[in-house]
Amino acid sequence: MQRELGIHMKGGVITERDADFCTVRLRAPAGVFTVDQIRGIATLAKRYGGGQVHATTRQTLEIPHVKGADLKKLAKGLEKNGTPVGSEKDEIVNIIACPGTTRCKFANIDSPGLAKKIDTKLFGKVMPVKMRIAISGCPNACTSPMLNEIGIIGRVKPVRTAERLCTGCGNCVYYCKENAIRIKNGMSVLNDDKCVQCGVCVRSCHYDLVKAEPLHFLITIGGRRGRHPKIGREFLTVETEEQVLFVIDKIVDWVYRRAWSGRLLSEQLDELHFEKFRDDILKQVPEAKPVTDGRHTALAEGQE
Repeated sequence: MQRELGIHMKGGVITERDADFCTVRLRAPAGVFTVDQIRGIATLAKRYGGGQVHATTRQTLEIPHVKGADLKKLAKGLEKNGTPVGSEKDEIVNIIACPGTTRCKFANIDSPGLAKKIDTKLFGKVMPVKMRIAISGCPNACTSPMLNEIGIIGRVKPVRTAERLCTGCGNCVYYCKENAIRIKNGMSVLNDDKCVQCGVCVRSCHYDLVKAEPLHFLITIGGRRGRHPKIGREFLTVETEEQVLFVIDKIVDWVYRRAWSGRLLSEQLDELHFEKFRDDILKQVPEAKPVTDGRHTALAEGQE
């Protein structure tokens, strides 16, 4: 159970350079606001802030230049508006996501929907370290999931339909950005070592000769931005949202119980026995798979 904090101690209340003022960051899973909520935010920013609203890198909004005496009134107004005070300290902060399958032609998963489910379960949980979670609908990784403490990427593995002959039209070759497909003897050939499992070739085939294995979610741990950015380590893949939620819950509990404060998660993974923890989760989720994709492993280790 999370301890109840006074408004001045909420993670989303950030003291400004002039300590008489605060910036108030809002909670917005996947960065989605309704038009009515935006109107409400504008009204509250004009009433209690400096008349401006700032868009953050974590897909939310914050109201600058709020006086300490107005924080309780602003927080009450934000709660009523459906856009409560967010989180920024050593907590699970705003969960970000790309547009997903509702809008993006490259997406493989419903990123915003998954973000909202994770938000409902975990947002604002006090942690020994700041926990940023980012979801990307495909390996284009527009939300930089591998530069977050927890990253989630939707992927599909292309499979040639064996019972039908390829026409050799080269459409899949044209659309593959990884040069993972070539035409050999009039038929397309896939190089698994180069494939990032984005699924573009599946959608590009006019003749339905390239199918997709069931989509899956790649989960990474320990990425970071900042002055010394680092790509997170690939943890495992799972096949359903329910499995994602289970694994994320286990990761958060593992970090909560074992990580040290004052250090980034990326600096502690070996001391926290990352490999053993992954083996434990693989036993608990039979459908989960270790990452064996050589291309992705090399990228995770900073190699090309």
